[in-house]
Amino acid sequence: MESENQLSRINEVERNTLQKELESLKAQLREVEQVTEAFEATLRAALIEELILEQELTALYKEQKKAKKEKRLEQKKRGKNYKEPKGLVPQTRPSKVTSSSEEAKALKKLYREAMLNVHPDKFTMQEDKQDLAHEATTQLIQLYQQGDLAALQAYVNHILAVGLVQKESAAKLVTADVDMLAHLKNEIARLQSELEAAKNRYTYKVWTTYEDPNTFIDELREYYLDRIAKMKRRTRSK
Repeated sequence: MESENQLSRINEVERNTLQKELESLKAQLREVEQVTEAFEATLRAALIEELILEQELTALYKEQKKAKKEKRLEQKKRGKNYKEPKGLVPQTRPSKVTSSSEEAKALKKLYREAMLNVHPDKFTMQEDKQDLAHEATTQLIQLYQQGDLAALQAYVNHILAVGLVQKESAAKLVTADVDMLAHLKNEIARLQSELEAAKNRYTYKVWTTYEDPNTFIDELREYYLDRIAKMKRRTRSK
């Protein structure tokens, strides 16, 4: 009996120690994420025009590549004697919906906010959401170009519903028969891994190593301007 009580006290001490370490890791991770998210929000706000233009050009480039692929496929179907018609074949675009100036302002505001929320750069640590983010930005651009506020709002509601703009919770349910000490150790290992990844995020490194982190805005702007210039050359009509 005495040995059981002693073992119980040891387990309780270890559990309390692990729980404190777990809470400490949670606090550290929360602090790192808050700092990083705030800094990235500042970057996005300063570079909103460049970010949106880069995404618009990327979407256009993908459309052009898709059109070329379809054209080559059609040529292949026609056989080697097929002759390409002169002139460009105009592409049909969805008709633009007319709206009042107030609706136009609301449309632009919603579009800009949505683009920032689902910009692929926000999901650099979540590869499973990168493709979804690219698809979402492409759809947002198309709806914005149509000028249909209702359709844009409906799609924004959709991406909100599927959780694309919401931070996923990493918490896991624990069944009653799971050993608590083992669970705490697993949670500590998981949080240590997440904390390491959060600290290795480039924007966090900038925040913690630059004498003035805001100078990174100019570096990032130069990067996006270079990307934009390249995308403009790639999408320029021949």
